[in-house]
Amino acid sequence: MPVDFSALASSNDKAMSLLRRVKDSALGVVSTTSFPAIIGVADAMMKSSNVYLVGYEKTGGGQCSAIVRGGVADVRMAVHAGVETAKQFGQLVSSSLIPRPMADMEKVLPILPRLSELDGVGETHMSSGAIGLLETRGFPAMVGAADAMTKSAEIELISHETIGEGLCTILIRGSLSNVAIAVEAGMHEAERIGELSAVMVIPRPLNDLERSLPKVKQAKKPQKVKLPLKLEERQKELMPAQAPAVEVQKQKQLDLPEPELVQGQPPTIDVQPQKPLDLPEFE
Repeated sequence: MPVDFSALASSNDKAMSLLRRVKDSALGVVSTTSFPAIIGVADAMMKSSNVYLVGYEKTGGGQCSAIVRGGVADVRMAVHAGVETAKQFGQLVSSSLIPRPMADMEKVLPILPRLSELDGVGETHMSSGAIGLLETRGFPAMVGAADAMTKSAEIELISHETIGEGLCTILIRGSLSNVAIAVEAGMHEAERIGELSAVMVIPRPLNDLERSLPKVKQAKKPQKVKLPLKLEERQKELMPAQAPAVEVQKQKQLDLPEPELVQGQPPTIDVQPQKPLDLPEFE
Protein backbone atom coordinates (compact mmCIF):
# COMPACT_ATOMS: atom_id res chain seq x y z
CA MET A 1 0.00 0.00 0.00
CA PRO A 2 1.60 3.32 -1.01
CA VAL A 3 2.34 5.82 1.74
CA ASP A 4 0.65 9.20 1.48
CA PHE A 5 3.58 11.47 2.36
CA SER A 6 1.47 14.62 1.92
CA ALA A 7 -0.93 13.39 4.62
CA LEU A 8 1.98 12.58 6.95
CA ALA A 9 3.49 16.02 6.39
CA SER A 10 0.13 17.67 7.05
CA SER A 11 -0.30 15.66 10.26
CA ASN A 12 3.19 16.61 11.47
CA ASP A 13 2.56 20.28 10.67
CA LYS A 14 -0.66 20.23 12.68
CA ALA A 15 1.10 18.55 15.61
CA MET A 16 3.94 21.11 15.62
CA SER A 17 1.47 24.00 15.33
CA LEU A 18 -0.55 22.66 18.26
CA LEU A 19 2.60 22.15 20.32
CA ARG A 20 3.68 25.78 19.76
CA ARG A 21 0.19 27.03 20.62
CA VAL A 22 0.00 24.96 23.81
CA LYS A 23 3.49 25.99 24.87
CA ASP A 24 2.54 29.68 25.10
CA SER A 25 -0.83 29.13 26.78
CA ALA A 26 -2.37 29.08 30.24
CA LEU A 27 -2.23 26.09 32.57
CA GLY A 28 -5.10 24.62 34.57
CA VAL A 29 -4.95 21.77 37.11
CA VAL A 30 -7.73 20.09 39.10
CA SER A 31 -7.00 17.35 41.65
CA THR A 32 -9.32 14.68 43.11
CA THR A 33 -9.06 11.57 45.29
CA SER A 34 -10.41 9.10 42.74
CA PHE A 35 -9.48 8.01 39.23
CA PRO A 36 -13.09 7.80 37.94
CA ALA A 37 -13.68 11.25 39.36
CA ILE A 38 -10.67 12.74 37.55
CA ILE A 39 -11.83 11.22 34.25
CA GLY A 40 -15.25 12.82 34.79
CA VAL A 41 -13.54 16.11 35.65
CA ALA A 42 -11.44 15.94 32.47
CA ASP A 43 -14.54 15.22 30.39
CA ALA A 44 -16.35 18.23 31.87
CA MET A 45 -13.31 20.50 31.34
CA MET A 46 -12.92 19.54 27.69
CA LYS A 47 -16.62 19.86 26.89
CA SER A 48 -16.93 23.25 28.61
CA SER A 49 -14.34 25.15 26.53
CA ASN A 50 -11.62 24.84 23.90
CA VAL A 51 -8.76 23.37 25.95
CA TYR A 52 -6.22 20.64 25.32
CA LEU A 53 -5.93 17.76 27.81
CA VAL A 54 -2.22 17.19 28.48
CA GLY A 55 -2.83 14.15 30.68
CA TYR A 56 -3.10 12.94 34.25
CA GLU A 57 -0.62 13.03 37.11
CA LYS A 58 -0.87 10.41 39.87
CA THR A 59 0.75 11.80 43.04
CA GLY A 60 0.13 8.82 45.34
CA GLY A 61 -2.24 8.39 48.22
CA GLY A 62 -5.13 7.97 45.79
CA GLN A 63 -4.85 11.52 44.42
CA CYS A 64 -4.94 12.33 40.69
CA SER A 65 -4.73 15.58 38.77
CA ALA A 66 -6.02 16.54 35.32
CA ILE A 67 -3.84 19.00 33.38
CA VAL A 68 -5.21 21.21 30.59
CA ARG A 69 -3.71 24.00 28.45
CA GLY A 70 -5.32 26.72 26.35
CA GLY A 71 -6.27 30.37 26.35
CA VAL A 72 -6.69 32.11 29.69
CA ALA A 73 -10.46 32.47 29.34
CA ASP A 74 -10.90 28.89 28.12
CA VAL A 75 -8.76 27.46 30.92
CA ARG A 76 -10.65 29.51 33.53
CA MET A 77 -13.95 28.11 32.29
CA ALA A 78 -12.55 24.59 32.16
CA VAL A 79 -11.17 24.74 35.72
CA HIS A 80 -14.49 26.04 37.00
CA ALA A 81 -16.38 23.20 35.30
CA GLY A 82 -13.89 20.66 36.66
CA VAL A 83 -14.17 21.98 40.20
CA GLU A 84 -17.97 21.84 40.12
CA THR A 85 -17.88 18.25 38.81
CA ALA A 86 -15.42 17.18 41.52
CA LYS A 87 -17.59 18.81 44.21
CA GLN A 88 -20.59 16.81 43.02
CA PHE A 89 -18.68 13.62 43.86
CA GLY A 90 -17.32 15.08 47.08
CA GLN A 91 -13.72 14.33 46.01
CA LEU A 92 -12.22 17.73 45.23
CA VAL A 93 -8.71 18.24 46.61
CA SER A 94 -7.54 21.48 45.00
CA SER A 95 -7.28 23.44 41.76
CA SER A 96 -5.02 26.08 40.23
CA LEU A 97 -4.82 28.42 37.22
CA ILE A 98 -1.56 29.87 35.90
CA PRO A 99 -2.06 32.38 33.04
CA ARG A 100 1.42 31.92 31.57
CA PRO A 101 3.88 29.47 33.11
CA MET A 102 7.60 30.13 32.70
CA ALA A 103 9.77 28.06 30.37
CA ASP A 104 11.67 26.52 33.29
CA MET A 105 8.42 24.99 34.59
CA GLU A 106 7.71 23.46 31.18
CA LYS A 107 11.16 21.87 31.14
CA VAL A 108 10.75 20.20 34.52
CA LEU A 109 7.04 19.57 35.10
CA PRO A 110 4.81 17.27 33.00
CA ILE A 111 2.67 20.15 31.69
CA LEU A 112 3.49 19.84 27.98
CA PRO A 113 2.29 17.12 25.59
CA ARG A 114 4.77 14.84 23.88
CA LEU A 115 5.05 15.16 20.12
CA SER A 116 4.40 11.42 19.70
CA GLU A 117 1.07 11.81 21.53
CA LEU A 118 -0.30 14.49 19.19
CA ASP A 119 -1.37 12.08 16.44
CA GLY A 120 -5.07 12.63 15.79
CA VAL A 121 -5.36 15.50 18.27
CA GLY A 122 -7.95 18.11 17.38
CA GLU A 123 -10.60 15.66 16.21
CA THR A 124 -13.04 16.74 18.91
CA HIS A 125 -16.15 14.98 17.59
CA MET A 126 -17.93 12.71 20.05
CA SER A 127 -18.12 8.96 19.77
CA SER A 128 -21.47 7.20 19.74
CA GLY A 129 -20.69 4.94 22.70
CA ALA A 130 -19.91 5.41 26.36
CA ILE A 131 -17.11 4.78 28.85
CA GLY A 132 -17.62 3.27 32.29
CA LEU A 133 -15.25 3.31 35.27
CA LEU A 134 -15.60 1.39 38.52
CA GLU A 135 -13.18 1.89 41.40
CA THR A 136 -12.78 -0.42 44.38
CA ARG A 137 -10.52 -0.53 47.40
CA GLY A 138 -8.70 -3.79 46.88
CA PHE A 139 -7.75 -5.81 43.82
CA PRO A 140 -10.05 -8.84 44.45
CA ALA A 141 -13.13 -6.63 44.47
CA MET A 142 -12.11 -5.07 41.15
CA VAL A 143 -11.54 -8.49 39.56
CA GLY A 144 -14.91 -9.72 40.74
CA ALA A 145 -16.59 -6.55 39.47
CA ALA A 146 -14.91 -6.92 36.08
CA ASP A 147 -16.14 -10.51 35.82
CA ALA A 148 -19.72 -9.48 36.65
CA MET A 149 -19.58 -6.60 34.17
CA THR A 150 -18.45 -8.74 31.25
CA LYS A 151 -21.11 -11.38 31.97
CA SER A 152 -24.00 -8.95 32.42
CA ALA A 153 -23.77 -6.94 29.17
CA GLU A 154 -21.94 -6.72 25.86
CA ILE A 155 -19.03 -4.44 26.77
CA GLU A 156 -15.28 -4.30 26.15
CA LEU A 157 -12.65 -4.12 28.88
CA ILE A 158 -10.18 -1.32 28.12
CA SER A 159 -7.66 -1.62 30.97
CA HIS A 160 -7.25 -1.13 34.70
CA GLU A 161 -5.53 1.58 36.73
CA THR A 162 -4.12 1.77 40.28
CA ILE A 163 -3.47 5.06 42.12
CA GLY A 164 -2.35 3.95 45.57
CA GLU A 165 -4.14 3.45 48.90
CA GLY A 166 -5.47 0.18 47.48
CA LEU A 167 -7.66 1.97 44.90
CA CYS A 168 -8.10 0.00 41.65
CA THR A 169 -10.20 1.05 38.66
CA ILE A 170 -11.54 -1.03 35.78
CA LEU A 171 -12.38 0.77 32.51
CA ILE A 172 -14.98 -0.49 30.03
CA ARG A 173 -16.39 0.67 26.69
CA GLY A 174 -19.67 -0.02 24.88
CA SER A 175 -23.09 1.41 24.15
CA LEU A 176 -24.63 3.62 26.82
CA SER A 177 -27.26 1.08 27.81
CA ASN A 178 -24.79 -1.81 28.03
CA VAL A 179 -22.27 0.24 30.01
CA ALA A 180 -24.96 1.32 32.49
CA ILE A 181 -26.10 -2.29 33.00
CA ALA A 182 -22.53 -3.51 33.41
CA VAL A 183 -21.59 -0.82 35.92
CA GLU A 184 -24.65 -1.60 38.04
CA ALA A 185 -23.80 -5.31 38.06
CA GLY A 186 -20.18 -4.52 38.94
CA MET A 187 -21.26 -2.30 41.84
CA HIS A 188 -23.22 -5.11 43.49
CA GLU A 189 -20.37 -7.59 43.05
CA ALA A 190 -17.75 -5.14 44.35
CA GLU A 191 -19.83 -4.43 47.47
CA ARG A 192 -20.27 -8.17 48.05
CA ILE A 193 -16.54 -8.90 47.86
CA GLY A 194 -14.98 -5.76 49.33
CA GLU A 195 -15.39 -2.00 49.26
CA LEU A 196 -16.79 0.08 46.40
CA SER A 197 -15.07 3.46 46.09
CA ALA A 198 -16.52 5.28 43.05
CA VAL A 199 -18.22 4.78 39.70
CA MET A 200 -18.49 6.93 36.58
CA VAL A 201 -20.37 6.64 33.27
CA ILE A 202 -19.37 9.10 30.51
CA PRO A 203 -21.76 9.17 27.53
CA ARG A 204 -20.42 10.24 24.13
CA PRO A 205 -16.81 10.97 25.19
CA LEU A 206 -14.58 13.15 23.03
CA ASN A 207 -11.87 11.48 20.97
CA ASP A 208 -9.17 13.38 22.86
CA LEU A 209 -10.49 11.99 26.14
CA GLU A 210 -10.42 8.42 24.83
CA ARG A 211 -6.87 8.99 23.57
CA SER A 212 -5.77 9.96 27.09
CA LEU A 213 -7.12 6.82 28.76
CA PRO A 214 -4.73 4.00 29.72
CA LYS A 215 -4.78 1.11 27.29
CA VAL A 216 -3.65 -2.46 27.40
CA LYS A 217 -0.46 -3.19 25.44
CA GLN A 218 -1.32 -5.49 22.57
CA ALA A 219 0.87 -8.48 21.87
CA LYS A 220 2.54 -8.66 18.50
CA LYS A 221 0.65 -10.75 15.98
CA PRO A 222 2.52 -13.72 14.49
CA GLN A 223 3.71 -13.14 10.95
CA LYS A 224 2.03 -15.08 8.18
CA VAL A 225 4.02 -17.72 6.30
CA LYS A 226 4.67 -16.59 2.74
CA LEU A 227 3.92 -19.29 0.15
CA PRO A 228 5.76 -19.43 -3.20
CA LEU A 229 3.97 -17.56 -5.93
CA LYS A 230 5.37 -19.60 -8.84
CA LEU A 231 4.27 -23.16 -9.44
CA GLU A 232 7.80 -24.23 -10.34
CA GLU A 233 9.09 -23.15 -6.94
CA ARG A 234 6.30 -25.05 -5.20
CA GLN A 235 7.11 -28.20 -7.21
CA LYS A 236 10.74 -27.88 -6.25
CA GLU A 237 9.78 -27.68 -2.60
CA LEU A 238 7.59 -30.78 -2.87
CA MET A 239 10.26 -32.93 -4.61
CA PRO A 240 12.02 -35.41 -2.30
CA ALA A 241 15.60 -34.71 -1.50
CA GLN A 242 18.01 -36.58 -3.78
CA ALA A 243 20.79 -38.71 -2.41
CA PRO A 244 24.21 -37.25 -2.85
CA ALA A 245 25.96 -38.49 -5.98
CA VAL A 246 28.88 -40.81 -5.35
CA GLU A 247 31.86 -40.38 -7.61
CA VAL A 248 33.05 -43.62 -9.08
CA GLN A 249 36.75 -43.80 -9.44
CA LYS A 250 37.86 -44.97 -12.85
CA GLN A 251 40.08 -47.96 -12.92
CA LYS A 252 43.55 -47.19 -13.96
CA GLN A 253 44.53 -48.77 -17.23
CA LEU A 254 47.42 -51.15 -17.08
CA ASP A 255 50.46 -49.87 -18.88
CA LEU A 256 51.63 -52.96 -20.85
CA PRO A 257 54.85 -52.88 -22.83
CA GLU A 258 54.37 -52.74 -26.56
CA PRO A 259 56.07 -55.51 -28.65
CA GLU A 260 59.20 -54.52 -30.53
CA LEU A 261 58.82 -54.61 -34.34
CA VAL A 262 61.69 -55.69 -36.63
CA GLN A 263 61.93 -53.81 -39.85
CA GLY A 264 60.91 -55.93 -42.91
CA GLN A 265 59.27 -58.67 -40.87
CA PRO A 266 55.63 -58.88 -39.92
CA PRO A 267 54.88 -59.22 -36.27
CA THR A 268 54.79 -62.79 -35.12
CA ILE A 269 51.88 -64.04 -33.09
CA ASP A 270 52.37 -66.97 -30.84
CA VAL A 271 49.46 -69.34 -31.28
CA GLN A 272 49.24 -72.15 -28.81
CA PRO A 273 47.95 -75.43 -30.29
CA GLN A 274 44.72 -76.63 -28.87
CA LYS A 275 44.71 -79.92 -27.07
CA PRO A 276 42.70 -82.73 -28.73
CA LEU A 277 39.48 -83.60 -27.06
CA ASP A 278 39.29 -87.04 -25.49
CA LEU A 279 36.01 -88.44 -26.79
CA PRO A 280 34.72 -91.91 -25.88
CA GLU A 281 34.81 -94.56 -28.64
CA PHE A 282 31.60 -96.29 -29.62
CA GLU A 283 31.60 -100.04 -30.30
